[in-house]
Amino acid sequence: MVILLDVRLYRHSKVYSENEAIRGLVVIQSKQELKHDGIVLNMEGQVNLQLSSKTVGIFEAFYQSVKPIQLLSYQIDLVKAGRLPAGNTEIPFEFPLRVRNNRCLYETYHGVYINIQYSLKCEVKRSFLIGTTMTKTIEFMVEYSSPKDASLPKPSSPLPSDLLQPAEMKRIEFEMLSDAGSKIGFFRAHGHLDSATCPIVKPFSGELIIDKSEFPIKSVDIQLIRVETCGCAEGYAKDASEIQTIQIGDGDVCKGLPIPIFMIFPRLFCCPTLLTTNFKIEFERIFQFELLGFRLHGYCIIARTFSLNC
Repeated sequence: MVILLDVRLYRHSKVYSENEAIRGLVVIQSKQELKHDGIVLNMEGQVNLQLSSKTVGIFEAFYQSVKPIQLLSYQIDLVKAGRLPAGNTEIPFEFPLRVRNNRCLYETYHGVYINIQYSLKCEVKRSFLIGTTMTKTIEFMVEYSSPKDASLPKPSSPLPSDLLQPAEMKRIEFEMLSDAGSKIGFFRAHGHLDSATCPIVKPFSGELIIDKSEFPIKSVDIQLIRVETCGCAEGYAKDASEIQTIQIGDGDVCKGLPIPIFMIFPRLFCCPTLLTTNFKIEFERIFQFELLGFRLHGYCIIARTFSLNC
């Protein structure tokens, strides 16, 4: 007997903020009458940590698993034990996205060694005699609510925009210079970043001007880097990884011509700065804005790293 189980949310984007209600339907399709021992729905949010083999060794990373951090956990009984009629059955549900025990919700984040995930899991319980238990899990995203939305209660964790002071949003001027006697020859460039501290929902922007280069330029790239820190019994494991690289200049670009810098953060793989006891996502050190790839004659690279705080 073919039985289809699905969990559908009314909000197609699947993006929610703290204190909002998560509403949807559990849909069960069966050609015959379905006997079950109860239908339950679980909502969970947790931080999964993984140690890097480069930091603690291959065997230690495999055997020393870090216990997940539980952010929220709810369960509701949708239907008591009984029978469902043949055909399509829709069961509505509603969950309040609210934390317990003075915890706070973090934004959804998919990293290499740190993952912050929220999920809904529906389970149709069936005994061994009548069939196997069926489960369906879907993920939904959590974001900090906009401060303009006054209709929602204030979340337990501060919004990123609330933590940004006007002085931290100032424009940053920079210059890159090498002497004529160096390996890469004479090179000079300057520009500015609109801000090294910006909300993650806004693009990272600025301007770059190459004044002079002794050798032809092959490419101008921007690389976004993250550094994740996980806590364990022996201490902390810290690792850097690349998120994305975009090209803003191809070939020997014109000298003195402003090159716009415009990078949109990949939302699922970035999140605001987090500093906790068990793990850290420090954007002022994790997300590094590099002018990576003034790839000159002989594939030399001039690079400069800027701290980025979201």
